[in-house]
Amino acid sequence: MRIQSPLLILALLLPLSAVALPPDEVRLGFVALSDGKTFDGWKHPGNWEIQDGAFARVRPSGQLTYEVRTVPDDFELRFEWKVSKGCNSGVYYRPGQVEYQVLDDENSPYGENPRQAAASLFFCMGPSKRATRPLGEWNTARIVCKGTVIEHWLNEQRVISFDYTDPKWAKEIELLTIRGGDLTGRGGKLLLQDHGQDVAFRNLRMREIPAAEKLAPDPAFRPMPVPPAALEKENARVRSMLEKAKKPAAPAKK
Repeated sequence: MRIQSPLLILALLLPLSAVALPPDEVRLGFVALSDGKTFDGWKHPGNWEIQDGAFARVRPSGQLTYEVRTVPDDFELRFEWKVSKGCNSGVYYRPGQVEYQVLDDENSPYGENPRQAAASLFFCMGPSKRATRPLGEWNTARIVCKGTVIEHWLNEQRVISFDYTDPKWAKEIELLTIRGGDLTGRGGKLLLQDHGQDVAFRNLRMREIPAAEKLAPDPAFRPMPVPPAALEKENARVRSMLEKAKKPAAPAKK
């Protein structure tokens, strides 16, 4: 595998870093991931467009992937998102099924379960509250990861804050493992999901969190409880996943 040199990575980032960022974000080391005009640094199969400075999924089908570099081990990503009616999408930031959920909570069947709602760590950890703006409006978001601590923010509210090695979250981590997610994974690409409905993202910027900067989980964090009907559906899905995992793989065709 050919490894890109630091000089090449810097050359790729410089045109995007010219995008004006707030002074406080510049001081923190944020870098713009898009110039709002092109797909420079990104890859997709032709189903996304640039609309008013935003990445817009407008037809089937394929993810939008940031190709300049992998996601740092310790990082903060800030972005804005807007969904169409009933939309289900997400931002993948670790290898495998590790996803900041982007959802129309009101009109998607996923919205009834906090572990699948907007700003959740999908199929793992629900937010502490619902904080989405009305359909058609832009929402702000942050993903912050340092060591074993993960935070999700929605509209300037920290709605998830936990250490995934804390035994009290073992059940939630098991759920994600059954789905195929592994929070210990590192080195994945940033991916904007196309799940079949139109969605838009803009103002994506990321920074690598320095080693000296500390991040502690909020001891008061509690995810929203899952309603009984939604929990029943979730359990049925888990049983289906486990049964599927037991089935032997089909023999390879000669």
